[in-house]
Amino acid sequence: MNAIAVPRPTASAPSPAGLGGWPQPGIRDPFGVHLRHWRKRRRLSQLDLAQEADVSTRHLSYVETGRAAPSREMVLRLADRLEVPLRERNALLVAAGYAPMYRQRALDDPALAAARRAVELVLEGHSPYPALAIDRHWNLVAANAVVPLLLAGASPELLQAPINVLRLSLHPDGLAPRIANLAQWRAHLLERLQQQIAATGDATLQSLHDELAAYPAPANVHESPAGAAGGELTGVVVPFQLATPHGVLSFISTTTIFGTPVDVTLQELAVESFFPADARTAAALADIAAQTKDDSTRD
Repeated sequence: MNAIAVPRPTASAPSPAGLGGWPQPGIRDPFGVHLRHWRKRRRLSQLDLAQEADVSTRHLSYVETGRAAPSREMVLRLADRLEVPLRERNALLVAAGYAPMYRQRALDDPALAAARRAVELVLEGHSPYPALAIDRHWNLVAANAVVPLLLAGASPELLQAPINVLRLSLHPDGLAPRIANLAQWRAHLLERLQQQIAATGDATLQSLHDELAAYPAPANVHESPAGAAGGELTGVVVPFQLATPHGVLSFISTTTIFGTPVDVTLQELAVESFFPADARTAAALADIAAQTKDDSTRD
């Protein structure tokens, strides 16, 4: 694995105003406040949640208002029905008076060696196509050797660790001037980020979304027909089209996550793999890989 940066996980920034109109619970707020926050975020009534969690509406109301204390089993059951991320499940447990259940280790922790090797195999096995691993805030954790070859021309400041992949992509001094379908790709990334915010309630992601949405589109960018606003999207996925010395390379992407994580860091880790969207891109990447191999052999 060609490690670019291994940032230590950091806590979400506090947000007094909350996200999506719901006050963000603080670490000293009682369990009922946390529960109500996630129930409203998931747009469930007390009746809906009670039925899904197989508890009485009256008891759930008592728990939410603080008139009854939930058991540890009930905290976990409610968190499961509400699809609360592991990090926030720990917060729910602590608010209810129980110890956190899910560990949070650095990716270089020996306990995560098998998972780390799995990520390495995915990244290395994806060459000659680009692939990278990111944390919950889209900071680059690792990448295969192809990725740095596509970052030429980006501001050195944006390439300082921890590298934020979304900021690097959409910043006027990053890749944005070279993205051939910038408006289409930008809209796709902002929508994806908004969906992640809705699912996690992460204030840091909301701040990142606001920052990215405020970036001006570079004046020298000319949209390709596929990225024309208001037109019919005739493809099956949104492509990433990047202008390079080898021509415009077109990619489609997939996201890989761990299927059964019980560690906070692993649940928040994702691997983004980019595949050539056309034969010309595949041939160009093969040529780049061959040239890189020749250069390394001569060195």
